Order: sequence, then C-alpha cells, then structure tokens
Amino acid sequence: MKKILVIGGSSGIGRAVVAQLSSQGHEVFATYNSTAPVDDYSNVHFFPLNILDETLDFSVIPNELNGLVYCPGAIDLQPFSKIAPQAFIDDFNLQVVGAVKVIQANINALRKGTGSVVFYSTVANQMGFKYHSLVAASKGAIEGLTKSLASEYAPKVRFNAVAPSLTSTPLASKFLNSDAKVEANAKTHPLQRIGSAEDIANMTTFLLSDQSSWVTGQVMHVDGGLSTLKM
Repeated sequence: MKKILVIGGSSGIGRAVVAQLSSQGHEVFATYNSTAPVDDYSNVHFFPLNILDETLDFSVIPNELNGLVYCPGAIDLQPFSKIAPQAFIDDFNLQVVGAVKVIQANINALRKGTGSVVFYSTVANQMGFKYHSLVAASKGAIEGLTKSLASEYAPKVRFNAVAPSLTSTPLASKFLNSDAKVEANAKTHPLQRIGSAEDIANMTTFLLSDQSSWVTGQVMHVDGGLSTLKM
C-alpha cells in the first residue's frame, strides 16, 4: 500500500485519480478548495487547501510519501491581444508556482518513499492551437519543470507529466455543454471521442505504480491520437 498526496482531488481528473487509488487500496491524502468532496472512502483523507495561499499547511501528511499528483489548472481561451499580462502571472501562479510550493514542501517525504510525481500538461503544447497562449505558456513551464526535476532527483523520485486533449470534466464543461459541441470536438480526434477523466487517471495511476519504475522525465500524450496522427 502506497501513501499518495493528490492536490485537487475533489473534482474532475483529480477525483477520478482518487477513486482509482482508493480502489487499489492505497492511503490517499487529497486536498480540495472551492469544490467540497462528495465521495467517502475509508482510505482517503480529504483536507482543505488553497494553493494560492502564501503558506501551505501539510501537517497532516506523513513523513514518507510514495506519490504526489498536482491537479489544479485552468482553461481560459482568448485571443492573445485581449489577455492582460496580469492574467499570465495569475495563471502561472496557479499552475506552476503552486506546483513548485507543493513539491518543495514535500520533497523530503517523497525522497524517503522513493516517490513518483505526476503533473499535467496539454496537447496544445505539442500542436500549437490559436487562443491557447495562456494555458500553453504555463503548461510549457510544467513540461520543463518535469524534466528538470526528474534529472535533479533521480533515482529517488520520478517526475512525469500527462498531456491530455480536451477531456470531459467540470473544467472543460463550457466547451462540451451541448451534443453538437461534443460531436464536433470528438470528430477532431482520430479515436473519434472525447477523453474521460478516467482515461487520464489510468495513465496517472500507472505512473504512480511500480509498473512504471523505469519511466521518468516523460510527457505522456493521452489525447485520442490528436498530437501524432493525421486524419
């Protein structure tokens, strides 16, 4: 049984990750902020955490961790000319600086537990989509951080990222709030469907497991074939 910390474990992909880890018998410590948890698992300990706070309290976390997943993110698609520079700073603070604070606070516990860390990127970093400059800037930094930390903390701690395409989660609901939108977005993918939170959780839990013990510094593209196949 592993001890795993999931930042943002009450909704979307984080919630699916928590559900899978719990079903596998692991002890999970999961945070929530604006979305209170509705699931009740005997082996999952939820606690509130606002990643934007200057000081983060991880006193409930054990001295040894075997895994950490950082889920907080945002999808704000706008023309570049309409995005205020402050918006880039705010997005970077949530998606990158938040991850940095969490890792720095828990790296000693991860080193003791020979841990595995999973971040999230986006298919937009591989493809280059219009109106994606805000999210791609932050997720590009996440991919660089993944590889740098993987090198710095090998062999004790593994770092990998998962890069999904559009996935059916509350975060992406405004892009999938009608049958027509779902169908149109599905047709852009070679596998002809929208990804589910469980699809991304499957890769996440693999990267946390001993089955991936020779995998580090990688960006895993779980995107229905969008980033590599032409239709």
